[in-house]
Amino acid sequence: MRNIGGWVWGAVLLVLLAPAAWAAPSGKVVVAQGVDPTTLDPHDHEETPAYNVLLNLYDTLLVRDKDLKIAPWLATSYKLVNPTTWEFKLRQGVKFHNGEAFDAEVAKFSLERLANAALNLRMTALRIIDRVEVKDKYTIHIITRKPFPTLDAQLALRGAMVPPAYFKEKDKAHLARNPVGTGPFKFVKWVKDEQIEMEANEQYWKGAPKIKTLIFRPIPEETTRMSALQTGEVDLATNVPPHMVKEIKNHPKVTVSSAPSVRTIFIPLYTVQCELIQGSWDCTKAVQSPVANPKVRQAINYAVDVDAIIKNVLEGQGIRTATPLTSKHFGYDPKIKPFSHDPVRAKKLLAEAGYPTGIDLVLNSPSGRYPKDKEVAEAVAGQLTKAGIRTQLKVHEWTTYLNNIAYRHGGAPMWLIGWGNTTWDADGTLVPMFRTGQLLANYWNPDFNALLDDAQTNMDPKKRLTMYSKASRFFLDDPPAIPLYQQIDNYGVNRKLNWTARSDERIEGLSMSFKP
Repeated sequence: MRNIGGWVWGAVLLVLLAPAAWAAPSGKVVVAQGVDPTTLDPHDHEETPAYNVLLNLYDTLLVRDKDLKIAPWLATSYKLVNPTTWEFKLRQGVKFHNGEAFDAEVAKFSLERLANAALNLRMTALRIIDRVEVKDKYTIHIITRKPFPTLDAQLALRGAMVPPAYFKEKDKAHLARNPVGTGPFKFVKWVKDEQIEMEANEQYWKGAPKIKTLIFRPIPEETTRMSALQTGEVDLATNVPPHMVKEIKNHPKVTVSSAPSVRTIFIPLYTVQCELIQGSWDCTKAVQSPVANPKVRQAINYAVDVDAIIKNVLEGQGIRTATPLTSKHFGYDPKIKPFSHDPVRAKKLLAEAGYPTGIDLVLNSPSGRYPKDKEVAEAVAGQLTKAGIRTQLKVHEWTTYLNNIAYRHGGAPMWLIGWGNTTWDADGTLVPMFRTGQLLANYWNPDFNALLDDAQTNMDPKKRLTMYSKASRFFLDDPPAIPLYQQIDNYGVNRKLNWTARSDERIEGLSMSFKP
């Protein structure tokens, strides 16, 4: 009788606990970003709007936790075996949304796909991988061509695990629009420039999400995006414009969640023009522009009043930077100070460079991608023009901007960009943006390149800091860019939604829930 009673009470207890422990996903969250991704191939982009969609569909070996520390994910542990060999133990029992099983062969396929330069994938940071060796079903060794101290930081962002059979069967165009991962959500559909819909993966290895349906919508116009937030059409909206932060904070149904961003806004300056030759970019041709002269690039920096832009355009929602690194990045040097605003000195430098009557340049900018991006570019163009650097502004829609300006080196001689480096290491900004021959670089200086190459492969942190300090000096002496500011991320959030802004800009559906 005692056993029966115990069984009955146990059953009652299970029933009472079941709703909390086994509650099925429910509800819908709509996220509004300023732009749509250019692709849903997790290996063929370098853009935060795509990362934010894809991190809900795919998993990586490592991840940044809520404290932004590197933590195991599809890898359960890892260690450095020697300077060029890393061992990863992999999680067992994980399946892709199409039923394929995750194991060491999958990790090998995924990482070697990223390492294969012949595929011309836009995610290039892991091409330093030489090969991946399968040691057993759930253990791999990643062998790099050179020592690579930031491999774990890279794998906490890049390196999504993809299903080999599916990726071998489908062509590139299909993979770009039909993602299949192991993530907490499953892809449902993508209506280009309207919405991307996904549903909860109830068999997710870490437990089902609390949210049933997650939708990402591109709404480029900031007023329209904020209106959709205030009316309840969307639950989470990126890039609250500075002049609306107070209004959104005081709204009865929505509020603002803020974080100092990992992202800096800057304007790269072309010194070389890259050309596509037989499928590869050749970046050896000097740009035919006054900007090739370092004195002109210094003049451009002196002509821009960044503090005034932060105050008047961004209403204080920015932190001045001397380089494209924030103070939180490894390699940041606080001794490097930004250019002062000195239009008289700018004109003097122009004259010394052989342009006493000034010069004519073009500045390219996106619209709707970053807070007040077009307005910031307008302010920069106006300030340059006043200093004798007559500047024509060309504004582009984001997809066009990425495909024609950024990825195809079509932004000469100046283009505005924001780079969010969530490796938290200088390598993650300086190499892709400024090292000659890299994805978005249009700058050439052999000494600068050598410093970046040495720092990228040196396992001694103190030596790396010294190298990055020397590299940072180039932003004063031979400027590859106009550094502007560190972005402050302001998100509009429905007061019923549990969600907090992160400095790495991740929007994770897995961490979302509705308040009772």
